[in-house]
Amino acid sequence: MNYEFKPSFDRRFKKLAAERQTRAYEALNALMNYLDRHIELPPGLGLKNWKSDYWEIRTSLKDRILFKYTDHVTFLFIGNHDDLRKFMKKK
Repeated sequence: MNYEFKPSFDRRFKKLAAERQTRAYEALNALMNYLDRHIELPPGLGLKNWKSDYWEIRTSLKDRILFKYTDHVTFLFIGNHDDLRKFMKKK
């Protein structure tokens, strides 16, 4: 599986505190291992379909990662649920 990180994701990720970045890395790693068929989907990720090819996972109770899943995975956004909703309204 090919993975891509959009600048919108990178910008927001860099602004996160170190502990939130660590949780995001762990969630990304679990998702990638699942998509590459190495492990089962951990229940704590809370994989959810937003609409068509847009999906989200949880990194914590507060933070979410939005990605587009087609023939490859494009990570678009990281932030809280309200920020993710605002981002999706622009799509």
